[in-house]
Amino acid sequence: MEENVPAGCCVVAVDGPSGSGKSTVSRRLAAGIGARYLDTGAMYRAITWAVLRSGVDLTDAEAVAKVAGEVDLRIGTDPAGYGVTADGVGIDAEIRGSEVTGAVSAVAAVPAVRALLVARQRDMIAKAGRMVVEGRDIGSVVAPDADLKVYLTASAAARAARRSAENAADVAATAADLARRDQLDSTRKADPLAQAADAVVLDTTELGIDEVVARLRALLTERGVA
Repeated sequence: MEENVPAGCCVVAVDGPSGSGKSTVSRRLAAGIGARYLDTGAMYRAITWAVLRSGVDLTDAEAVAKVAGEVDLRIGTDPAGYGVTADGVGIDAEIRGSEVTGAVSAVAAVPAVRALLVARQRDMIAKAGRMVVEGRDIGSVVAPDADLKVYLTASAAARAARRSAENAADVAATAADLARRDQLDSTRKADPLAQAADAVVLDTTELGIDEVVARLRALLTERGVA
C-alpha cells in the first residue's frame, strides 16, 4: 500500500470482457489508493467449481441455485494477494482451470445465483467502504452509485493474445473461447455484460498497465476521491 492515501469511502467499478486487463489494473489501482479489491468473477468461478463437484446438471437452474446457496464461499480482498475457498478447500488454481472456465457462463446466467452473489458483493462493498470491484455488471447492477465506473475493452486479437500468454494456450482456441463467453455473457437475461451509461470507456489495446492505472487515478483525483 502507498503512504498518504485518502482514508474516505471510494468505490471504483471496473467492468469489461475477459482479457481487457481488468484484474491486473484493478489490483494495482486498489493497492495504489489504499483500497480493498474484489474479484467478482472469482466468486462465480468458485460457485461453478462447487456445482461441477456436486455433479448436478448445469441446465438444472434450481439444482445449481441450491448448490450455490449451500456452499461456504469465502474470498479475500487484499489486492496484494487474496485467496478463494469453498467449504474450507482452497481453490485458487482450480477455478482458473479449463473445466470451470467452460462452465462458468452457464452457472453465472442462473438468476438465483446472480441474486445471491450480488447481495453478497454489495454487503462486502458496504463493509469495506473503499474498494475496487471488477466484473461484468458492477457499474450497471452491483454498484450503480460507484464513485468511478470504468469499462475496459481491447481488440479481440489483443485480448486473445493476453489470455493465451497467461494460460500458455493456443491463441486461436483462446480467441474462440473468449468469443463464446462474450456471446453468452452479453446475451443472458439476468444482468448481462454491459457498459454502464455513465462509465468511462478505455481501450487498453495499445496501453500498458501502468498507463491505464495512471489514467484511472487521474480520474479519481479529478473527482476528489483519490
